[in-house]
Order: sequence, then structure tokens, then C-alpha cells
Amino acid sequence: MKGDDVIVFLHIQKTGGTTFGRHLVQNVRLEVPCDCRPGQKKCTCYRPNRRETWLFSRFSTGWSCGLHADWTELTNCVPGVLDRRDPAALRTPRKFYYITLLRDPVSRYLSEWRHVQRGATWKTSLHMCDGRTPTPEELPPCYEGTDWSGCTLQEFMDCPYNLANNRQVRMLADLSLVGCYNLSFIPEGKRAQLLLESAKKNLRGMAFFGLTEFQRKTQYLFERTFNLKFIRPFMQYNSTRAGGVEVDEDTIRRIEELNDLDMQLYDYAKDLFQQRYQYKRQLERREQRLKSREERLLHRAKEALPREDAEEPGRVPTEDYMSHIIEKW
Repeated sequence: MKGDDVIVFLHIQKTGGTTFGRHLVQNVRLEVPCDCRPGQKKCTCYRPNRRETWLFSRFSTGWSCGLHADWTELTNCVPGVLDRRDPAALRTPRKFYYITLLRDPVSRYLSEWRHVQRGATWKTSLHMCDGRTPTPEELPPCYEGTDWSGCTLQEFMDCPYNLANNRQVRMLADLSLVGCYNLSFIPEGKRAQLLLESAKKNLRGMAFFGLTEFQRKTQYLFERTFNLKFIRPFMQYNSTRAGGVEVDEDTIRRIEELNDLDMQLYDYAKDLFQQRYQYKRQLERREQRLKSREERLLHRAKEALPREDAEEPGRVPTEDYMSHIIEKW
């Protein structure tokens, strides 16, 4: 916080990132809290000792690298954006700590469908990769007109170009490894494997990631990773898949097939998340044991100290002195 490190939040659609992003700017106990003014979408999050930001996110720096920028975009864009914002910081190299949230792929997919059904498009996303945006042929739209509002789940699943499919893997992988959005660059099977392995590698390299389904553990892991505390606890909303969307088993299987890479990534992420959580818990228990031991030793040391009062009892007045006092009285 007082150095040059920057937390970079990679916000994947429909993973609970908006709520988590607000936690980062409104709910962290800081020496200098983020300045969030009514009516303004962005907050100012400065370090305690200078006017430089420590957080790169939607609610602090805005969509500076494009709407819902992915790993490929952020890693190429963030350093330059911050150099322009805080030129004084050029003197010292920064460390970037990437963080993100992941969600159960079926729930996330259904949530995105509902969001698109209500009129969301994210059409202003840049999808920059290797210095350019994809051509209309590389990334065809799934709908005609201004948006895809009112689309059925079947229509949503039937579009082969739907970016909702395996969104989490694509947004965490290094897309330049597979020729960006050019699907003819390498065979489909090889492309899928490269994307999945890249997403796993980048997830492992992240300082922190949370899981939407485990809010309290996510909060705990963030606090222990960055030595920061949240003011209010995270809330866990245990609802059915994507807010009460009723889908049959065949449809769920179809969604899982469309998101096979995300399913594999999520299984991997759950295991890694649990390992990190258990490791931090073990560290905390060890620290508590050491602290208790030190307190016991300190208490015993105090108990063993010689008592000066017992060695030098207070002076008792003599009988003559007492008689003299009484006579005068």
C-alpha cells in the first residue's frame, strides 16, 4: 500500500465481480479510504503517502483497458495506463498483483443468458490481442440489430460464436498463444488444450482469486493474502442456478458440453482454492499457538520474579511512638 504495488482486478462477467469490486473500494479498512462520492461511478483510491492509485479496477480506474478486459488485454495495457496516470512512479518498477473471481460454469452461463435477454451486449468490448481487434469474420455477432434481448436459452446455446461459451478460460488465457480470435490458426482440439493450460497457469500465478460460491472463504483468503481487513462481512446468497432459472437435466448437460473447458478449469480452481485456504488456516493456527506460548512464558516469567514486598515488609511503628501519638491526641 505504501510502496509501488498495484492490485489489478480482472472482472469476468456474471461471477459476482460487481459486488466484489464495490467491496474493494467501499469495504476495506484503509489508512486512507477510497474517496467515493455520490453520483460518481468511480472512486479515488490513493496511497497514504502520495496521490497514486494502488487499485486498478472498474470502480477505481474505470474500464481503462476496455470493457471487461481479459488477461491478454490487461497484461499488455495496464503498465502503460498507470505510467500515464502516475508519471512520477516511473522511477520505481511496479509489481502487479492480478486477482479475479470464478463461478460455477452452469450458473454463470445461465446468469449471462438472463443478462443478455434483458438487453446487455458488451458490444463495446475491444477484445484487443496482438495489437488489433478481431475482424467481423473472426468474431461474428450472434444477433442482428442493436441487441439480443428476448432470446431464448435454446437460441443462446445454438450460436456457435457466443462468447459466453468457456468465457472464464478465454478471459484467463494468453490468447496470443492460439492466434487470438483466428480459429483457423491451429486445429480446434489443440487450441482448446492450449487455452485451458494457459488459463490454469495464469490462475496459479495470480496473487489471489475467489469463488462466488464460497464468499466467506473468499473474504478470508483475500484478507490473509494482502494483510487487509474488510469492515463488513461478505454475504453468501445460496440460490438455485442463476436466480431461479428452471432447467432440465438435458439442458444442464448441454450447457456443460458448451462450457467443457470452463468445467475443467473450475474443478482445478476449486482444488487450488481449497489448498490456498487450508494453507492460510494452518499458518494462522501456527501463529496463534506461538502467540499463546509466548504469553504463557511471559506469565511464568512474571510469576517467578522475586517479590520485593515480601522481602522488605513495611516499617511497623514502635510502641513508644504509638504511645506518644496517643498522649498528644
